[in-house]
Amino acid sequence: MGRVEGKVAFITGAARGQGRSHAVRLAEEGADIIAVDLCRDIETLRYALARPEDLAETARLVEKAGRRVLTREADVRSADQMDAAIRAGIAEFGKLDIVVAQAGIAGMKGEPQDQAWCDVIATNLVGTINAIQAALPHLSDGASVIATGSTAGLMQTKQLDDPGTDPGGIAYPLSKRMLAQYVHEFAAQFGPRNIRANVIHPTNCNTPMLHSEPMYQAFRPDLPNPTREDAELAFPVQQIMPVPYVEPEDISDMVVFLASDEARYVTGMQMRVDAGGYLRWYDYHI
Repeated sequence: MGRVEGKVAFITGAARGQGRSHAVRLAEEGADIIAVDLCRDIETLRYALARPEDLAETARLVEKAGRRVLTREADVRSADQMDAAIRAGIAEFGKLDIVVAQAGIAGMKGEPQDQAWCDVIATNLVGTINAIQAALPHLSDGASVIATGSTAGLMQTKQLDDPGTDPGGIAYPLSKRMLAQYVHEFAAQFGPRNIRANVIHPTNCNTPMLHSEPMYQAFRPDLPNPTREDAELAFPVQQIMPVPYVEPEDISDMVVFLASDEARYVTGMQMRVDAGGYLRWYDYHI
């Protein structure tokens, strides 16, 4: 306990899934939380997003852990909304030490296709940049910036075998690859100021995004209406270890490590929590 005692963390996508788990774990380790989420659906997505009551539940769990929390319904696609949320948090808590740019969406078979592409890129890539850059003027020595990538962004897949059929789906791994490069360069430029920046790449994670109709169809294209049980037969193909997915808490443990002083010299890293998923795609190299 107390690994981030007295620190303040800004977390996007905090209403449920990985974001909620990160908020609760950081609170359990001593951090106060600025928690933001869109809390409404995006029309191009084929699954439901979090609601205001989900964000309220995150706040309840943070307070149950004994820490303070400020919540805001805010859209990561808007730099102004990110700036306003961070300023409100600093007014409440006095500083900012940790940024967890977690918000992300998957736009498989989204319609209209051009808007699905734009929504995924604007949320996953531009939204990550908006959150980090709104925080940057307020970060001081020892600050930790953590972004959520994906092993999907690391895979060498033939994404253009049938170009133009699923721009929203292709935008997901593309956005994750590009945010990984952004954080890499950010770490290099701001390391001299003792600001650290790293990316965590989860494999399948046990969240509402994974357990959704479009994701089931992506894993079981051989079936017209696959169920969760059908998809779970295919989920292990992503990992070397014999598991269908990891838990949000598994990612949160890495978040806590990277946010803490234990990782004070860890920066510019692409940290995989993937049950060996990366090993399916790459030989050993330095």
